Amino acid sequence: MKRSLYVLFALLAVFAFVLSACGPAEVPATEEPAAPVEEPAAPEPTEEPAAPTEEPAGPEIGSPERPIKVLFVPSVEANVIVTGGDVMAKALNEATGLTFEVSIPTSYAATIEEMCASPEDTMAFIPAFGYVLANDLCGVDVAFKAERRGWGVYWTMIVVARDSDIQSIEDLEGKKWAYPDAGSTSGFLVPSVMLKEAGVTPGETIAAGGHPQSVRAVYNGEADFGTAFYSAWAAPEGADRWAVGMDPEVPVDVNTCALNDDGSQLLCDGYRILDARANIREEFPDVVQKVRILQLSPDIPNDTLSFGPEFPAELRAQIEEALIAFAETEAWGQSLGSEDFYGWSGLVVATDAEYDFIRLMVAEAGVTLETLD
Repeated sequence: MKRSLYVLFALLAVFAFVLSACGPAEVPATEEPAAPVEEPAAPEPTEEPAAPTEEPAGPEIGSPERPIKVLFVPSVEANVIVTGGDVMAKALNEATGLTFEVSIPTSYAATIEEMCASPEDTMAFIPAFGYVLANDLCGVDVAFKAERRGWGVYWTMIVVARDSDIQSIEDLEGKKWAYPDAGSTSGFLVPSVMLKEAGVTPGETIAAGGHPQSVRAVYNGEADFGTAFYSAWAAPEGADRWAVGMDPEVPVDVNTCALNDDGSQLLCDGYRILDARANIREEFPDVVQKVRILQLSPDIPNDTLSFGPEFPAELRAQIEEALIAFAETEAWGQSLGSEDFYGWSGLVVATDAEYDFIRLMVAEAGVTLETLD
């Protein structure tokens, strides 16, 4: 009996165990659900950066809004330059369609400074000295040089009163000197070297303002000597022309010198005066009788037509072609070809190397652009 009870208890225990094992499992505690991770907001689409806007192009060079500046050094009377320069500007405009503006800076140095300040739209008629300085300063480039009656060169003349007791360059020691401008090749640079080589130190100096004015200062007794350009006299038909080494004065009695009927020429028994004295012939018809040539310099390369260093090549070629054609017209004689203007009987192509002689003189004289003002 006891054994049966033990067996019954054992079976009940097993049965209870089985029931507990089959009951519902205990649900484990769960963590609170994590907050949803926000996706990073997609960047809003941006507009493509605008392409950089180009600066609006300025007026074209040679247009009426931006005319090509034609500069002339103030070596002769301003009204002569303006009148003759306008004749040339009109002819070039008709040939090229470009617009030109004639300008006369206040000095040779100012002409150089203007070319370097406006390298794209300037052209200038400048002497050899000015060209060398401008080329060294900013690369101004020569195109043509003047031809005068077959001469590609000209000279400095030192002039004194005809009744002066000055007979040689050495006699100029301490004397009062009138020169055109400190930037003038024949009026200042070359005579400065001549005086230096002769061991001469002038006394007071006068910047007269031009070649005619330098002669005028001697005529009026304002200076003991003056320096200016010399172009050889023109001989009458059948007579021999002047040659280097000959007397620079006409080979006739200077008392025969007088104006022709219309005052356009200064003639001495058929020989025509073409040096700077002729530029004051109407004011002083007896200038040759009163002012004589003391001495000439060595040959000087003729003055130039030069262009700014950044002048457009295509426009430059058009202008050069037009100038060559203009030199063959009658209007040339009312402009650059006029003896009262620059007296260019023609123009020839020039190279920079032709002005090396002037570079040597500049170095010897120790002259710079700064010393010209």
